[in-house]
Amino acid sequence: MTIALALLAGAFIGSVLGFIGAGGAMLSVPILIYFFHYTPNHASTAALLVVFTAALSGVIPKMRKGEVIYREAIAISGIGLITNLGGAALSKHLSDRTILTGFSLVLMVAGSSMLRGPINGKAEKKMPVIILILLSLVIGLLTGIFGIGGGFLAIPILVLFFHTPQSKAAGTSLAIICLNTLISLIGHHSIWHAVKWSIPLIMAVGAIGVASLASHHASKLPAKQLRIAFAILLYSIATFQLVKSWILN
Repeated sequence: MTIALALLAGAFIGSVLGFIGAGGAMLSVPILIYFFHYTPNHASTAALLVVFTAALSGVIPKMRKGEVIYREAIAISGIGLITNLGGAALSKHLSDRTILTGFSLVLMVAGSSMLRGPINGKAEKKMPVIILILLSLVIGLLTGIFGIGGGFLAIPILVLFFHTPQSKAAGTSLAIICLNTLISLIGHHSIWHAVKWSIPLIMAVGAIGVASLASHHASKLPAKQLRIAFAILLYSIATFQLVKSWILN
């Protein structure tokens, strides 16, 4: 039953990453906490493995279609390296309640960002260097502390302010997530020994094939409806976590 649940959870995470291009860690962390009883710190570490494998599987079809902006993806991961590793070191000293509260607030911001639609009829343009640097540092910090790849920030910024097509923004987001989660996973090496890896490995297996398939067919589904459904899910998870952390405990 545990193996089947882990495979199903991985498939769900892979489908979200493949269709939307973001949100894998936002689902895998709560799943590991509430279904498999991981601590928040261990869950945010284990989630990195799941999200990395799913994002890697999902980004390959995007790369073949030319739907990845390599400049932004590599720069965001490279510039954010300092805050990524710094956040990973900081996370070890934070309480479970602090991590869950911060994670819940990030989920609410992510849900809000998903409700903003693309602006049509404007030419795509490159991201200015200063914006690229600031975005890189923020995404790196969030990845390091919460195990979040940062796609929920990258996608709306690329789409709304730089008029990047939704499919290309999703592909670039997957590349950023892939690089950032790998860096952060290495940054969490000091607690690898304390994490039970069997569940995230099974989840990763379930995520790989589904993420690739969903990524390949993402353009055929209504993006607006997917974003709205995902936003509602994030708000629900965030509300549940805040209530459990501050009222029920």
